[in-house]
Amino acid sequence: MKITALLLLSTAGDCSSSSGPSDPVVLANASDVSHFGYFQRKAAKEFILFIARTVAKRTPHGQRQSVQHEESKVHSYNRNGLCALAFMDDHYPVRSAFSLLNKDPTEADKLLKIQRDLDETKILLHKTIDSVLEGGENLDSLVAQSSDLSAASQIQEENVTYIETDCFWVHLFPHEQMYYKQTRKPTNAVQAG
Repeated sequence: MKITALLLLSTAGDCSSSSGPSDPVVLANASDVSHFGYFQRKAAKEFILFIARTVAKRTPHGQRQSVQHEESKVHSYNRNGLCALAFMDDHYPVRSAFSLLNKDPTEADKLLKIQRDLDETKILLHKTIDSVLEGGENLDSLVAQSSDLSAASQIQEENVTYIETDCFWVHLFPHEQMYYKQTRKPTNAVQAG
């Protein structure tokens, strides 16, 4: 089973000319003619383009058709003036061919689907971060607050150590209590009880 070419043509302007229908315009073309001889490849590409325009012109809007030519088939699907064509060998299943022509490219290619999911996640994360930072808070003020909290927690730890030490000495030496309180002061002018 081999796919030789996939094409997308615009057939919307077929009847615009007074001298008859105009040729469909090729919007996208991907072909693999490597199985042809080197000197036959240019002629094969020209033949594919000729057959594609002819089949696209004769495929009614909203219709599908398959055309047999020697050992290959041309499958076409015309939807709203866009005609997708696939050149395949005779062994390629018809149902799979039309499934390929109807498929959303982002669903067909797993990498494109993963990229789309990542982009959606990135947008969601940006919205989440923006909503967290609403209300006038920004990231810089949050960092400043966290460093202030760090300094405040260090002062608190020193004060707790002072109080614990004070309680220890008061219980050991009750008669020295007044002397000890007068010589030792807590950090940041916090007075112990």
